[in-house]
Order: sequence, then structure tokens, then C-alpha cells
Amino acid sequence: MNPETYVQEKAAASGSSFYYAFLFLPANRRAAITAFYAFCREVDDVVDDVQDPGVAAQKLAWWQQEVAQAFAGKPTHPVMLALMPHTQPFQIEQRHLQAVIEGCQMDLDQTRYLDYPGLQRYCHLVAGVVGEVAARIFGQTDEATTAYAHKLGQAFQLTNIIRDVGEDALRGRIYLPISDLQQFDVKAHEITKREYSDRFTALMRFQAQRAHQLYEEAFALLPAQDRRTQKPGLMMASIYRTLLREIEAENFQVLHQRIGLTPLRKLWLAWKMQALGRM
Repeated sequence: MNPETYVQEKAAASGSSFYYAFLFLPANRRAAITAFYAFCREVDDVVDDVQDPGVAAQKLAWWQQEVAQAFAGKPTHPVMLALMPHTQPFQIEQRHLQAVIEGCQMDLDQTRYLDYPGLQRYCHLVAGVVGEVAARIFGQTDEATTAYAHKLGQAFQLTNIIRDVGEDALRGRIYLPISDLQQFDVKAHEITKREYSDRFTALMRFQAQRAHQLYEEAFALLPAQDRRTQKPGLMMASIYRTLLREIEAENFQVLHQRIGLTPLRKLWLAWKMQALGRM
């Protein structure tokens, strides 16, 4: 299997909302974002799939070395072999990839966050930096678009956190800030035991409002001249925000299930943004 086929299969197999936005890109940009997304999946899967934290730490250390070697002209992994030809044309730097790895390392070292600023640091590494690289690949022309991309990436990550509360708790991680749990009098053990309550619903409604605010702030930061080039990001925003509204409509029943959108609905939302410019 050649590197391009490997990253294509890695991206498609994830079933992510990101994949549907890639379909509408020109071939060179689609190849670049597919390779980059496959890289993100590889390092994220280390944390999610490897049970032994020590082994996971070793694997992430290996990825740090592989990225450094790749930028020194010696890539070995299929993902890096596929990605490296796109790094110069789209200004993808080693610091971007190392930041994503650093964010994944946080999952090994930290399972709780004291407050929202602490969580924002994590979101910046695993999602904000990803948004920055994606914006470059999509065709960013205005430097101000970077701030939009970071904000939108954080909105995506908070949406993921809301969707995955129950699933993450089973892995021993609660991303919702401790200060927020205290504010709404929700105990960690209630989340791990999948106990719903009016207090939990109020907590989640607060998180959803915070995510909606991030989306609005991101859209306000997008320069008009880059709105066309950044359509793939806006497609993802349409899909993710629709998911968030679906979770709200289900009254935040996220502890015992993973609420999602069908592939057909994701494709429809992506096409609607591409063709009509509407979310």
C-alpha cells in the first residue's frame, strides 16, 4: 500500500465530519488535508487505543522523533511520507505537528482540568493548531484568518467534549472543568456512573452556550476575502453545530450514548454550504 492510499483509508475509516469537507477540495489541497488529518488520527489513536500509559508515552515519543526526522528529510512512516511533499507549499511547520503531539501527551498526564482557561490550553493544542494548518491548506490569504481558525477549532473541540462526556468518562477522563462542575453541583462520580439530573442538564446547557459563543466569535473573525477559500471549514462548522443542536434537542443524553449525524446528513450539510453558502 502506498502512502497516499494509506492516508486516504485512514481518513475515510474515521467517519469524521472533516472527511466530508475534504471531498469538495481541489486534488492537491485534498491530498494535503487528508495526509494531515491522517497524522492527527495516528497520534490521537495512540492515546485512545493503547491501554498502557507507559507504552502510549513511548509511542508519542516515537512520533516526536519521526516528525523531527521527516523535517530533516528522512520520513519513514506512510503518513509522513504522504504529508511531507505538502509542507512547503502550504506552510506546514514542524511546530504545528509537535503541538498536536503535545496535546495528545496531555491526555496521558492529565485527566481533569481545574478551570476553563486550563481546558482552553488543551483545546488550543489538539484543535486550534489543527484549525490553523487546515486554514493554510484551504487557501488562506489573510493573516487574520489564523485567529478565526483557532477559535473555530476550539468550538469543534468543545462540541466533541460535550458529545463524548460519557465515553471519555469510561476512559477515566472528564474534560468538563472542575470549577464548572462545582458551579452546578455535579459530582464526578455521577458522570462516571451515568447518572442524569437537572443539575447535569444545566451544566451541559452551559457548555453548549459556551460552544455556540465560540462559533459566533469565530465567524466574526473570518475576513470577508477569505470566506470563499475557507468554505471547507465552514462546512465542518455547519456539521458540528448541527450536531450540537441535535444534542441539545436530545436534552444532553450523552452519558449512555454517542449522539451523531448520519453520513448522508453530513454530506447534505457540506453540499449546502458549498453550493448555496448556507449553514
